[in-house]
Amino acid sequence: MASIDFPSPKRTAPAESRRPLYTPAERARRDRTVWTLVQGILAPLQFLICLVSLTLVLAYLSTGSGYAAAAASVVVKTFALYAIMVTGSIWEKVVFGRWLFAPAFFWEDVVSMGVIALHTAYLVMLVAGIGTAGEQFAVALAGYAAYAVNAAQFVLKLRAARLQGGSGGQGAPMRAEVPA
Repeated sequence: MASIDFPSPKRTAPAESRRPLYTPAERARRDRTVWTLVQGILAPLQFLICLVSLTLVLAYLSTGSGYAAAAASVVVKTFALYAIMVTGSIWEKVVFGRWLFAPAFFWEDVVSMGVIALHTAYLVMLVAGIGTAGEQFAVALAGYAAYAVNAAQFVLKLRAARLQGGSGGQGAPMRAEVPA
């Protein structure tokens, strides 16, 4: 029997030799633009909306009451997501010269697209009357789980940027779904 040779795993370069999250010019643009502040306000607001909505959805699923409040909260969460994604895209264009998928935030943007798809699927199901309330909320909860993954990506990016930028939070990315 022939053996299969698998390539050995690539070693990652030490953190010091990796490209910093921001070049000095990108950092300057990030620090100058109002969109950094907008992202810094919308991110914790969206996180709070998500927590309230999650509570309402889980309460509905466990008790069977409060459907209107739960459904409305998912709609509000979805529009908060749209707002932060549109402004985040503008932020990315100002800082990196690309509307989306700048190398520094490529994987965060990829996961964000999944988050948007799930939230949009919920809206389509709600408006078109597709599925039961439980099925609709299952899609919303999947969107919330994807949002949690995406938020974790941004928190880790924020931490890495702060470590690269030294003291005073000089490297804070303030982009898209970063929760408080």
